[in-house]
Amino acid sequence: MKKVKLGAVLVILVLLSMAVLSSCGGKAERAVEEEYAPMEVVQLDSGPVRGVVGNDGIAVFKGIPYAAPPVGDLRWKEPQPVEPWTEIRPCLQEGPVCTQVPWPYEFAKEFYNFPNQSEDCLYLNVWTPAKEAGEKLPVMVWIHGGAFVLGAGSQSLYDGRKLAGKGVVVVTFNYRLGPLGFMAHPLLSAESPHGVSGNYGLLDMIEALKWVQRNIEGFGGDPGNVTVFGQSAGGASVCCLLASPLAKGLFHRAIVESGGFFSMGFLTTKSGDTLQDAERFGQRISAELGCDKAGDELAALREKSAQDLLTAFQKVEAETPGALSTGPMVDGYVLPDKPQNVFAQGKQHKVPLLIGTVADEGTLFVGKQEMTPAQYDEMLKGIFGAHAGEVAALYPAGASARDAYVKMFTGLGFAGPSRHAAECMARDGMPVYVYRFSYVSTTDPVRAAMGAYHGSEIAFVFGSSLLDFAGSEVKALCASVMNYWTRFAATGDPNGGSEPAWPPFKAGSDVYQDLNLNITTRQGYYPQDYQLVLRISGLK
Repeated sequence: MKKVKLGAVLVILVLLSMAVLSSCGGKAERAVEEEYAPMEVVQLDSGPVRGVVGNDGIAVFKGIPYAAPPVGDLRWKEPQPVEPWTEIRPCLQEGPVCTQVPWPYEFAKEFYNFPNQSEDCLYLNVWTPAKEAGEKLPVMVWIHGGAFVLGAGSQSLYDGRKLAGKGVVVVTFNYRLGPLGFMAHPLLSAESPHGVSGNYGLLDMIEALKWVQRNIEGFGGDPGNVTVFGQSAGGASVCCLLASPLAKGLFHRAIVESGGFFSMGFLTTKSGDTLQDAERFGQRISAELGCDKAGDELAALREKSAQDLLTAFQKVEAETPGALSTGPMVDGYVLPDKPQNVFAQGKQHKVPLLIGTVADEGTLFVGKQEMTPAQYDEMLKGIFGAHAGEVAALYPAGASARDAYVKMFTGLGFAGPSRHAAECMARDGMPVYVYRFSYVSTTDPVRAAMGAYHGSEIAFVFGSSLLDFAGSEVKALCASVMNYWTRFAATGDPNGGSEPAWPPFKAGSDVYQDLNLNITTRQGYYPQDYQLVLRISGLK
């Protein structure tokens, strides 16, 4: 009897030793069947995945592949299907972040230190409070910022646990960045069945949303109630998705935080707004690498390491004037026109919109740099040309050219374009809610000096642990912001709780919610900035 028991134990030990312990990007973990807690294992269209359920009841899945690794011959190709699997894959840690340039600022550098970078980076993360599949909870899909050249959906600032605790399923994901995500080239366009290149990062976003449509019910989410939300380049991406025919039906509400239209006003990309502009930029990168002289130029480009591409990209961009390194361009396929033009023509997807900015967008970008009034005037002439006088009149240097620059950057770079989106969507009969986040930290001297800086609202949207030691008033503001955002995701209207009523934005009565310790409703959301942006961009 003892021998039989020992043999059984040995068999079990052998089976256990054969189990492969890996992240979701690897093979199946277990070779023996075990009991799983509800929502610990979810069946995807590509195979089963395992997450972990916390004491708070939130199930977390990290590092789920939503597309095949875009490496080798798949570099600069539309995202391809994942190779399916049959055994349970553990999804317990984030996948690699996309290869990217370094964070250029000293401020917040700790959030952009990514040692685990790879071209194999198309992974997503899910947080769900559902107790079982099919609960039909609202879904919120986050698009990270970073000027289309850096960032990741797995950044600690975007941890979705507390937001999911509000009764929504939260999804974050990576998308290809910089020259790997947005480089165009005539030869890449020629090999494409659509005759275009670039915009691979946008196609990744669309693929992630398709993944949500196919799989989110297994996590208790409702594929018919998806909100796409993002900040900075992520917010601009939301506007691009609203303008892209390829994203039709993939989401039902939109939240744009400090995004608007980056090609409106003055935040144009160095690679240009059109496919032809971007192709020429790509040819310069190829020439920098010496690939233009190869017999098979594309093969030579695909043989270069990701770091070689980044180095060449950074050198070419340093020689090119412009505000952003690269990003989405009008290609006639993913984007039929500049998003602001699509909105002006009323051809955008009609969904409820929540949109806004922070009070001091420009402080992050100017840093501690000082400038004289003469330098400020020269800069305006270089950026705005014939419109420089109008810009100087609205944002006079006065006692501080730096302060004028911050106000100009805020009004023309973010607030004016955001109002254009609000005006167009309201004109077309959609519910629109506009905000201005104006809270300034009083406990951190560095953050206090920067005011309500670009990205400062994110911690309040996600209920970040950065606020764990904040005072009760700050925590109350955080709770209100999370409640507004999640109610909007659930119903298309942020109202309904104990927070102050938030009236919808109407053309001619441009009310907005000022989000501070004392939340108030105000009127007059950057009217002069908006009119100037229209003139600069040729829409008026």
